Amino acid sequence: MTAILISWFATAVGLGCATLLLSGINARSFPAFAITAMVLGLINIFIRPVLWVLTAPLSVVTFGLFALVVNALMIMLAAALVPGFEVKSFGSAFLGAFIMAIVGITGFAAVSWLSGAEINWYAYEYQSQIR
Repeated sequence: MTAILISWFATAVGLGCATLLLSGINARSFPAFAITAMVLGLINIFIRPVLWVLTAPLSVVTFGLFALVVNALMIMLAAALVPGFEVKSFGSAFLGAFIMAIVGITGFAAVSWLSGAEINWYAYEYQSQIR
């Protein structure tokens, strides 16, 4: 349950940043924004993993950048499901997905830093083992 709440909060923060920074993504009211964040969180939990498995070859060929396309499609799906939240174009959704990815990476690093945990990416571990 905690993982779902953290996922929803991260989605809400990223979507809020995208809504504030981009003119192509609009929420008419705070309840519409909150419902969209919840719907997007549920989409990310249930639908996005299936799409990632189906689009894995494209993600490998594009070095993972196709994941931004999948995320943009998920933002557009959430906008289609929730009245009061609109995405004007695929380009706006793509930029929104990029902003949400940056917010997610920053949040991951901040939580790790604030909790005193080490950020262990494989490349970092590999480099430290060589020396």
